[in-house]
Amino acid sequence: MTQRRACTQGTGPSSSGAVRLCALRGFTLIELLVTIALVAILLALAAPSLRDASLSSTLAANANRLVASATLARSEAIKRNASITLCISVNGTSCATTGQWEQGWIVLNGSTVLLYEQAASTGFKITGSPAGTVSLSFQATGVGSTPADFTVCRATPTAGTQERVVSVSATGRTSVKKTTTGVCT
Repeated sequence: MTQRRACTQGTGPSSSGAVRLCALRGFTLIELLVTIALVAILLALAAPSLRDASLSSTLAANANRLVASATLARSEAIKRNASITLCISVNGTSCATTGQWEQGWIVLNGSTVLLYEQAASTGFKITGSPAGTVSLSFQATGVGSTPADFTVCRATPTAGTQERVVSVSATGRTSVKKTTTGVCT
């Protein structure tokens, strides 16, 4: 708190016949309340932008984890000259036959787990297309067995304004596209 000095000239028993009276002054209560109100208004205006930035960052992180896993599976298939599988996994050791991608996934070489990715952040959903896609296989040439798309979105509310679509082409290449369709199925 900044203090200001207000001095007035008075009369009194001093060598010059005048006494300086000085009082310390601070901020008034009204000045403090106005400042707090302005800060509150500015924070209220900034909060939605911060929330959107946080949502965008989490969506991108989940999509990038999926892209990295698909890229690893493809490169390992080429390197090992063997078929490598990217699949849903709840336990991190074996492929699940049902479930959703947000539960977690693994990259598998036969029975050896090359990579385990834990579940997506709470409140986020990852769905595969075509419906029911629980695994992707990459051949020794790096080619994927079937193309697939994965939508990374917010689970609640179901109609968000941002999502990421991770596409794995028939050649095994991955790409990410930012969409605003707001359909999280």
